[in-house]
Amino acid sequence: MTNWNVVGKVSDFAMGSAKAIDLNGETICLVRNKNGFHAISDACSHGAVSLSEGSVTDEGIECFLHGSEFNLQTGEPKTPPATSAVDVFAVQVDGDGDNAVVSVRI
Repeated sequence: MTNWNVVGKVSDFAMGSAKAIDLNGETICLVRNKNGFHAISDACSHGAVSLSEGSVTDEGIECFLHGSEFNLQTGEPKTPPATSAVDVFAVQVDGDGDNAVVSVRI
């Protein structure tokens, strides 16, 4: 069974940022970019390091260790050396402005 888990308010996440969040025994990478909020598995499928420590782009996040970039919509790697996708989780924002609540379904 999947549940929505509140992870914070919009104001808790800077534009262009990524943050590791532990939910139900799984660490996710929550990203805020110009396209909104996205949640993917925090572990790079190639190097098993934290993606939340990487660089956020308009469409993805780049792993700091070997430079693989992952699509935030699909979890698919856009660049090598990673060849396997990471899990993607649904995100919802309830309310308006900086006090809107951000939740992830996991």
